[in-house]
Formats: sequence, C-alpha cells, structure tokens
Amino acid sequence: MTLIEFNETQGIFHLHNSKISYLISVEEGGLLSHLYFGKKVKDYHGQMRYPRVDRGFSGNLPGTFDRTYSPDTLPREFSSAGEMDYRTPAVLVRQENGANALALRYKSYQISAGKPSLPGLPATFVQNDNEAQTLTITLADEVTGIEVDLLYTIFANQAVIARSSKLRNESDQTIYVEKLASLEMDFVDKDFDVICLPGAHANERHLERGAVNFGKQSFASLRGSSSHHMNPFIALVDKKTDEFQGEAYGFALVYSGNHNFEVEKDQLAQVRLVAGINDFNFSWKLVAGESFQAPEILLAYSDTGLNQMSQAFHKTIHNNLVRSKFKNEERPILVNNWEATYFDYDEDKLKPIVDEAKDMGIEMFVLDDGWFGHRDDDNSSLGDWKVYQKKFPQGIGHFADYVHDHGLKFGLWVEPEMVSFDSDLYQQHPDYLMQVPGRAPSPSRNQYLLDMGREEVRQNIYDQLVKVFKEAKVDYIKWDMNRNMSDVFASDLPSDQQGQVYHRYILGVYKLMEDLTAEFPNILFEGCSGGGGRFDAGWAYYMPQIWASDNTDAIARQTIQYGTSLVYPVSMTTAHVSAIPNHQTGRKTPFDTRGAIAMSGVFGYELDLTKMSQADKDQVKVQVKQYQAIRSLVQFGDFYRLKSPSEGNQTAWNFVSADKKEAVLVTAQVLAYAQPYLTKTKLAGLDPDKYYQDQETKVIYGGDELMNLGFYDPVVHEDYTAKMYHFKAID
Repeated sequence: MTLIEFNETQGIFHLHNSKISYLISVEEGGLLSHLYFGKKVKDYHGQMRYPRVDRGFSGNLPGTFDRTYSPDTLPREFSSAGEMDYRTPAVLVRQENGANALALRYKSYQISAGKPSLPGLPATFVQNDNEAQTLTITLADEVTGIEVDLLYTIFANQAVIARSSKLRNESDQTIYVEKLASLEMDFVDKDFDVICLPGAHANERHLERGAVNFGKQSFASLRGSSSHHMNPFIALVDKKTDEFQGEAYGFALVYSGNHNFEVEKDQLAQVRLVAGINDFNFSWKLVAGESFQAPEILLAYSDTGLNQMSQAFHKTIHNNLVRSKFKNEERPILVNNWEATYFDYDEDKLKPIVDEAKDMGIEMFVLDDGWFGHRDDDNSSLGDWKVYQKKFPQGIGHFADYVHDHGLKFGLWVEPEMVSFDSDLYQQHPDYLMQVPGRAPSPSRNQYLLDMGREEVRQNIYDQLVKVFKEAKVDYIKWDMNRNMSDVFASDLPSDQQGQVYHRYILGVYKLMEDLTAEFPNILFEGCSGGGGRFDAGWAYYMPQIWASDNTDAIARQTIQYGTSLVYPVSMTTAHVSAIPNHQTGRKTPFDTRGAIAMSGVFGYELDLTKMSQADKDQVKVQVKQYQAIRSLVQFGDFYRLKSPSEGNQTAWNFVSADKKEAVLVTAQVLAYAQPYLTKTKLAGLDPDKYYQDQETKVIYGGDELMNLGFYDPVVHEDYTAKMYHFKAID
C-alpha cells in the first residue's frame, strides 16, 4: 500500500489514505509550504500554489528582487526566527555569537515503512510496517549547519497524522535550543473557532469554544505537567461545526509536561498554529553532533463534526499509543477505600470492606493513601515506600493475601515523585529535593518534589517500589501526583543547563514508568494527579487508564467526562460511584444517577460499603451485574456525544458496538420543572436497517427510527436524574 508519494517535477509530497490527504510543497528558495490537510483527494494538479502578491512590509528572500513572494505570508510547514517571517516561529536557536537567525531550507526527504519510535518519549507505534508510512523531510540552515527533521506518519486506516520534529546540531559550535515546536500548520481562508479544554482541580476539561481573532492566543501550562488547568489539546473548527456536521481539525500533544498551543491570526486573516513544549524557561544546550527530539503530536481531521474527530483520536490512542497488555481486556470493577476511611484505618478496619465487596460481586479492592511510612495524615512519609507496621503488623502481603483469598484483585496507591520533610528519604538524601540554592522550597499540600531528572533519585524510588509491589502481590497501581512543580532547579546541572530542568523531569518520570511497567507487565497501572491533572496522550503510553477527577459528583462528572471524551477513549476514563452528600460538592444525587454516569467509564466505587443501607447494597449488586453485561461495549465501543451538559439542562451520550448489534444510551437531567418542556433524544451510530429491542421494556424500534425520530425523554419531578437504556439488535 502506497500512503506517501513525492512528485519530483512539481516538488509535491502527498500523504493519503482512504480518509484524508496531506499536501506539502517545496517552493522557491527551498521554503516548505503547507498546501492542504483534509478529506482525501485522488490527485493534485497544482492549483494551490500560493498567489504572488506584493504585500507591503512583508519582506522577501535574500538575494532576490521579487516583491510578490514573502516568507511572511506563505503558508508554512515550519518557520524559524530571523528569516523575514514575523509570525510565531516554530524554532528558535541561540548561537555562540548570540544570534538567533536561521534560514531553514529544504534539503532532502526519506519515505520509510512503518513508524519510528522516539527515544525517551511516548509515541504512537504500529504492529506491522504495512499499517503506516513515515515521511522525513530534512531542512538545513546553510550558515550554521543546523538541521531539522520533520517527521510525518500517516496510518493506513485512520484520519490521523502523527508529527514531530528533531533538531540536529551539525555545526562545530555549541548552540542553545530555546524553542522547538512539534508542529506548525498554516491555514488560508478559514474563519475558525478554537475549542480547548480548560479546568481546575476537581473541575477538569470543560469544553470551551471561542472565535479565533486577530493577534495571538495561547493555550498552555507552566506547571510542569499537562495540568488540570489546560489540557494539551485544541481543535480548530468551522463556525457551524457541531457534533455531527462541519470540519474539525484536532491536535493532541503526546506529552505530559509544560505545553503551549499558539494560535495566531495574521494581517491577511491567515491562521497559524504552533504547538509543542512550552518555551518558558526552556533552553537546551546542544554541543556539536548532538540532537534534540520534540514530542509527537496527533492531528485528526473530520468533515462530519466533532464526534468523528473524537473517534479518530479514540481509535488511534487505543490501537497505536496504549501499550499495556490490558488495553483490550475488560477492566475490573473496584472499590477504593479513600472516601470510606481516608487515613483512619488499619487491617482490621479494612477487612469488613473486603468482605462486603466480595458479597456484592466487586472484583478488586484498592488500598489508597496511608499504608506506608508512619502516615496518618498528609504531612509525612512520602518517599518511604515501606509498610506502616502499626496499620499492618503482619505486613502488606498478609492483607493482600486476605484480599486475594476472597477472590478479589489487590490494588495499591503510590505517589513516587514526591517527598515529605518528615521522611527517612529526606533525612538521608536532602539533596534529592528539587530546590533553588539559598531559597526555602515552597510546600504544596505539605509535600515537595523529588528531582526525577536524576538517575540516582529514580533508582532509589524504583528499588523501593519493586520490593513492595512484589511483597504485596499487586494487581493494580494507582500512580498519583498531588502538586505541580516549583523551585525548579537541578543541583547536578551547570548554570547553562538549568533551562532543561522541566523537560528532564518529565523524561525522568517517563523512564521510571518505562522501567516499572516493563518489570511488572501484569500490573494494571492507572494514572492520577489530584484526579485529572495529568490526563494526556503521553500518559496513555504507560498507563491505559486515568482517574478523570477527584470530583465524584455525578452532576459535575457529566461535564468532566463529556470534555474528556473529545480526545480520550472511554477505556482511559475511570469513574466511580461515591457516597452522598458528595464529599466535593455536598450534593445528594440518586443512586441510579451516580451509577449511570459512573458506568459511562471504567467503573468502580469510592465509598464505605459497610455503612450502606441494605437497599443500597442490593443496588450495588444490581449495578455490578448491569455493568458486567455492558462493560465491553462501554469500554471499547464507538462513543457518540448527543447533548452537551454545558448547553442546557440535559446530557446524553451513547455507545455502539463495532458490529452495531448493541447500544447503550445514557441520558441525564439536572433540574426538574413544574411545567417542563418536552424533549427528545436521538441515538447515533446504529445500523438503520436493523431492529433493536429495549432490554428493559422489550419494545422494538428500527435503527433508523432511533436515530431520526428518537423518543420522548421521561417527564420526571425530581432533580439530578439519569436513565440508562440498553438496546440489542434482533434477527
């Protein structure tokens, strides 16, 4: 299968599959021009050559007198500072003489089968070389010898392109890379809206949409992680684009550190996107012969709205980014003891919860914070990954055996990147702390940051974790990070390399996760960072699921899970039923509502099973069986958003199996009214020629009826309601 072609005569690269085309042109002076990204075209006949027009104050190529051709107006694939392009550059390099000018020009190309890995970084992959092809275009600066490789991978069956860049210092001098974007893309004649996913702790990934106006907008994190506050994703969409119609261009960075998406509308109403590592406090020293690899970014295209864009991301992340052996396995239903006990527990107090879990059919018990060191609150013991003898006098393995003997899997919470002052690790190795010399480090949640960029720090934590994972016979790990970075300084680096600390930190965390997931391939790892503070495509490479938010309130979770689904597959998103009043919002929601929303992800419970009423215990048994019946469909089916919680009083989404023989619909309503308007819900993704039976009412509908007519939502006189419908195709 040929996915990439190069027309030597025209200087045109054409990446294409059955869904999309991506066109690049080598223009005069060796500039690389972006021509097109969108729905597949069979052939290209040159009509997108950029019109030559004299633009005042937009300069021209050195050594020429053609005023109609300017780097400042041409749609570019990759631009640099100092070359008469006044728009946001993709690369900035400080040279030994202090200059930052580069003139990157086309040098060569290579087309290869398959998909290369990016050493030290998470990146998409393929099982067989015939599943993808990769184009590498090399740009070179004649004066300095600096070269940049632009990597483009097109997958055979997805409307997705994976891009990244690599800068190589082929000069004989030392240089400092102050910015290297993963992607630059320019659009002409597009009146875009931009969609992003901002939020806060316990309020993550709200879908926000606004116009792309003249000037520059930035969607970024400076917190050392992808963050609760701005997810590393944006979409550029037409004004009329909604869930089911219109063009959408999605961009998801495969990276968990500081990021920046810069969207600029220039003087000609052209739009440029530059995305990658945030260049704040970033400077990477490269001696002659060294190189720097930027993270990968995924580009998804849809011509039929946001749902199609999301499904392209879902399939690519699931199939080509998640590596865990659990990626295609149904995830266990768990109960976590955190909201049941917080720090106040010991083995005897936990055993009754395990007993109840077994009786209710729950499949895994997860022991959260407080099992290690001498930790009775959040003021001590981080960094001391050894069992708290007062709570487990016979060792953690003894309690794990109790859990396993009851037929449950056993999970454990850890926070490996952190340290407490009140810990043996800090007392023995105060130098492991990340702090600026001469300044007291800043606490957050009374905890501090280990310098994960240092090998000896990672090795210490690795050795501790390996020992406890084996002793506890762990089936599952919840990996937390409950603060962002501050006091950013590495004691083992010289002054001219302190601009590397943010990136070295996340590379170190990736290395630790690489080592642990390789050592323990049979452990299901789940990411967490105060909930959803590091929910990104980079994390998915190591951990197939992530705790979406510390906020377990079913009403708040509708918005969080809705926004999350814009990029990330449902199999990544964990969601639990918790007690009422909810511990984060104080809201009291019906048990059915909490179940329906939590069952729209990887399902579990976050409460004390021993304190529930018998009616609620019976309801848990029902929910467990209900979820087991639909688990594969929810976790691995096609997901469609139907009604947005940010646009009204209702939320709706549905799941459809790959063979379209089964579907689950979830609808929710926040407030009830004395004289309610009547509303309807229409499903999506069904086979219009099949007939589907509602498994509760036994009523039969045509697939075309359910999608085109829909049905009336029930009129209820109760706040905070939700309903789940289960349909199966009949012969």
